[in-house]
Amino acid sequence: MPKSETTLVKKREHKGLDKYETETTKDIEQRTYQLAKDIVEQIKTNRHPTFTTKVRGLSNIYFDENKKYIQLGDKKVVRPFLNLGAARKFMQTMLVNDKCNEYLKEGKTASIREIYYELKRTVANTKENTFDAQSESDEVIVDVEHAVSTIREKLGLHAESKGSLYGDITLKDLKHDNDVFNCNSLGRGGWSIMSRIEPEEVEIVDVNADFLLVIETAAMYNRLIEEKYAPKHNAILIGTGGQAARGARRLVHRLRFEYDLPVIVFTDGDPYGWYIYSVIKSGSMALAAHSKYLAVPDARYVGMTLTDVETYGLQNVTEKMKEGDIKRAKELMSYPWFQSKEWQAELKFAIDKKIRIEQQALANKSLDFVARKYLPEKIEKEIFL
Repeated sequence: MPKSETTLVKKREHKGLDKYETETTKDIEQRTYQLAKDIVEQIKTNRHPTFTTKVRGLSNIYFDENKKYIQLGDKKVVRPFLNLGAARKFMQTMLVNDKCNEYLKEGKTASIREIYYELKRTVANTKENTFDAQSESDEVIVDVEHAVSTIREKLGLHAESKGSLYGDITLKDLKHDNDVFNCNSLGRGGWSIMSRIEPEEVEIVDVNADFLLVIETAAMYNRLIEEKYAPKHNAILIGTGGQAARGARRLVHRLRFEYDLPVIVFTDGDPYGWYIYSVIKSGSMALAAHSKYLAVPDARYVGMTLTDVETYGLQNVTEKMKEGDIKRAKELMSYPWFQSKEWQAELKFAIDKKIRIEQQALANKSLDFVARKYLPEKIEKEIFL
């Protein structure tokens, strides 16, 4: 990053965590218990048992212009047990809530695939299954998240690990004998980012870098490691391997807000790469309720852009956009967080010219071009879109 009075120094002072981020397992366990207890109390007092969660459709999602990220509104939905259309979902909710309470009590964790199989069975004396597909249990997990005001990782649940971390950053795995390790010492692949990256699971001990570079493709992540980009430019690298998983997004957020580390995003120059940046910056509709702990509104976009095609002479290595790409670009143009004149011009240019450019196209100049010239030049001069 350009050196100035505001340039961040190494080993930044930790900014601290808010109440949500420091909640204990016991806090979440008590809320799952209270949810079940409330249902029991309703039955004991001869009331029809009901379960309340938030509406997750588009009608309850909005872009907060002040906070600059997507949020879930306050609309709620009540699911009654004594209703043929809602009874099965009610039953599934109670099963998932009870199992999460069990995990929290026992200090266990499970993948969202494992909890599905743990709870899948045929109800006694019927032909009815508790769950017919994982998509059903996944939906119910989100209901429980909203009902007890938490995220699935704090319920003891996680998805498959995805994403890699590399650079001079020291972590402590609080759930694995308090292992302390520096990601520079883990080989060229770096550290495999876990789905569960909450402060009670992984402590960020120290960060020695001027910025965080988030990279879409595994190939480019590996290229930058091979070219020793991180130590040469005092950077931390995160490779997302496509759309960033929750664990990677959470880690990016923590590094930005706990350590004041500027976030720069580097993707392919196409509507899907730009959407990856969008999700890191402003959140996603699917996880609107958790944007506060996932989104990074001041994340900057370094490339690829279609302006790069002309600037770096890449006309012969562009790709044609498909109909799906064009449709996606038109959707992005309508998003509130893509309304700047620069982004509108970029998206319109893509639609008009029907071209896209991949990160790996920079190898047309030379394998080290991206690390030697492209990124250093654009980041030093703050040529961001």
